[in-house]
Amino acid sequence: MNYLIEIMVIMILLEIFEANWQRAETIEGILQKSYFLYKKSIFLFFLMHPTFYFVLFVSLYTDTLNFGIVAILTFKVLDFMFKLDIIDKYFIKNNLDYTLKELLKTETNPWYFLMGLSLYVPTLFYSLT
Repeated sequence: MNYLIEIMVIMILLEIFEANWQRAETIEGILQKSYFLYKKSIFLFFLMHPTFYFVLFVSLYTDTLNFGIVAILTFKVLDFMFKLDIIDKYFIKNNLDYTLKELLKTETNPWYFLMGLSLYVPTLFYSLT
């Protein structure tokens, strides 16, 4: 049970780290920060999402692979794919649809960045208990 508390604390800290570096006024701002990392190195882009690797490690370490773990890993992979696809279309090829360009200018709610904290941490907790 002691390891569960440690895992939850680490997951909370990693989610706060991810939310902090991605914080921006608009969705376009979030993508600009991601594109800045992507330009430096795609590996840096992936390393700035440590919760994916942490959940993968926890799954292997605890020998747990259930719906919750798979759901977290799936959502993280989809997040990578969508970000990379939109970065490619918007910043590199400059052929993003007008509607999506306007959608990227949408302001983000301050609570938007804590969604991962409120979704992934409880899901991981219930997956391990």
